[in-house]
Amino acid sequence: MTDQTWNALLRDQLAWHWTTQLRERIDGLTDDEYFWEPAPGCWSVRPRGSGAAPVQAGCGTMTIDFAMPQPDPPPFTTIAWRLGHVIVGVLAVRNAAHFGRAPTDYQSFEYATTAAAALAQLDAEYATWLAGVESLGEAGLARSCGEAEGPYAGRPLAALVLHINRELIHHLAEVCLLRDLYQHTHEETRREAN
Repeated sequence: MTDQTWNALLRDQLAWHWTTQLRERIDGLTDDEYFWEPAPGCWSVRPRGSGAAPVQAGCGTMTIDFAMPQPDPPPFTTIAWRLGHVIVGVLAVRNAAHFGRAPTDYQSFEYATTAAAALAQLDAEYATWLAGVESLGEAGLARSCGEAEGPYAGRPLAALVLHINRELIHHLAEVCLLRDLYQHTHEETRREAN
């Protein structure tokens, strides 16, 4: 039996997926893939003023589409939207609440104008999250989440770490699948580029 701590195991779970299954698969993401709308009425990240969603949030030249409450069924979302959700809603908001990042939310975030910029934002937030989890040690994982996590305030931070691991693995796998779909439905464009 190895001398692993729960903190290391939780970090390793995410880091393994990030390194072996997720990050390399989205490396080199193009702007065409990033903004591609595979179905009518997609939610995406768009130039300010060009969206049709009830809410278009963001502080820069780009906004992210959403609505509260969410429509039933919810609109299909682009790679840009899914990355925006992961970068802001999954990581940046939690990094701000727990690990000293400047406060942010969907409304105040400056969304990337390119796929490369979005991947840089993703890498930065992921690195902050992973370092933050490591800084918790074993005792920090048992500490309660606090007010930032609303109805889950009394749950241990370990539960939040598990939730974030699931969210990252789930949503980034969706991004990989959408990228595969784009590449298989745009085969001729890919051949022309080579």
